[in-house]
Amino acid sequence: MSIDVSYITDNTAGSGSSTTTTASNELDRQAFLNLFVAQLKYQDPSSPMDTSQMMAQTTQLSTMESLEEMTATARETFALQMRMSAADLVGKQVSWTDEDKTTQNGTVTGVSYSGSVPVVLVGDKQISLNSVSFVATPGGPTELPATDDSES
Repeated sequence: MSIDVSYITDNTAGSGSSTTTTASNELDRQAFLNLFVAQLKYQDPSSPMDTSQMMAQTTQLSTMESLEEMTATARETFALQMRMSAADLVGKQVSWTDEDKTTQNGTVTGVSYSGSVPVVLVGDKQISLNSVSFVATPGGPTELPATDDSES
């Protein structure tokens, strides 16, 4: 959920400041709570905030926090799955297409997790996990067999 706060963070012309700041269009939890408390503090006593509106705002905050937690968990799970997949390739034959658009084959001897995407080591070459196009056990086929699509 994003809340437009660009009107709060806009720089005024003639402020004399040479520093430029990037306006954020999203509020974090603390900023949301600060605005919410200020809204409660300065409300008109003769016309208090509608309780359904207050509940809607707190529900939005709760939903936003839940979505952020789910997103973080999904990212961690995906990263772990990539690491496990790369580790499972050690000792297996893989195929990939190099920069010259030539299909290469080799046996994975190790894995590096130093970058955001695991890298498998084949001889002296480092191949990104997402570049691997085929995997086989040693002594197995080095490419997929041709299939007849007419047999369905």
